Amino acid sequence: MYFLVTFVVFKSFDLDNKSFFVKLLNQKTLRSPVNFNGIGLHSGKISNISLKPSEPNSGIIFKRTDLKTNNIVFPNFSNVNNTVLNTTISNEYGVKVSTIEHLMGALFGLGVDNVLIEIDSEEVPILDGSAKKFIEKILISGLKNSEAPIKIIKINKKIIYRENEKFISIEPSKLSLDIDFELRYHNPVIGNQKNKINVYEDDLTDIFNSRTFCLYEDVEKIRQNGLAKGGSLENAIVVKDDKVLNKDGLRNPLEFVNHKILDCVGDLYTSGYRMIASIKCSQGGHFMTNQLLKKVFENKDNFSIIEIQERNLPHSLINKRLFRSIA
Repeated sequence: MYFLVTFVVFKSFDLDNKSFFVKLLNQKTLRSPVNFNGIGLHSGKISNISLKPSEPNSGIIFKRTDLKTNNIVFPNFSNVNNTVLNTTISNEYGVKVSTIEHLMGALFGLGVDNVLIEIDSEEVPILDGSAKKFIEKILISGLKNSEAPIKIIKINKKIIYRENEKFISIEPSKLSLDIDFELRYHNPVIGNQKNKINVYEDDLTDIFNSRTFCLYEDVEKIRQNGLAKGGSLENAIVVKDDKVLNKDGLRNPLEFVNHKILDCVGDLYTSGYRMIASIKCSQGGHFMTNQLLKKVFENKDNFSIIEIQERNLPHSLINKRLFRSIA
């Protein structure tokens, strides 16, 4: 439960001690740089990334250090240009950064608001196929508070995106971010899995530890399409008929649907802020989450952006301890 170091539980918190609480509501960045090295899942190329502390209100920024110009790419839903087996963002000059979803999920979960991510290749390294290693190293570095208050997105209306029997919806929630996800596969190992989590309340160790996966019979087709060149049993679960080919098996009984939830959390962070909402999804993925965000933000009546400050701290939210993890 490594990420719970950041998610402080206020069991004995004095509600009159607002200065301490407000500090937890302030924007965060990394205390010191954190570096990662590894192979790209789809490109098969080695890449190096460095997560560096950043100023308040700067947000999350990717910088391609292998390019000298036009090398800044913002991880915004409107900049997503590919959602086939990963989330890829690009800027107006066609400069891309791909497979950002696990890193974005880690930043969301740890409450990192501002960070500069320098990367010397097009694809974020896949590491072990989950967010586990990202979170572990970021926690070793530690987080630094600023004086700037956080901002959150509050959903005001129900929005749904549907493709035949597949759908994803988002609707208002008073205090939490709930994700209810359903996965349906004909494979006997994966089968129909379902899990519902409260992102700000639950122990999400299994979510962040869950790895990407595929069926053995799909591997060759995926590679023929120019993807998964760096895929292996070291960074993905492979299922063949009624067996998991990875020698250590699964990390948790719901690892397949839990990984889909991890992807969903990472993709939601392309909205720019954490949010208060209730999300339901059946058989969705990167594309459907991106389409949902586009529908939400096409009308300003669908959402509100709230800046949390001491003078407008909602008393009900303090009592519910919602912001112990958002902050």
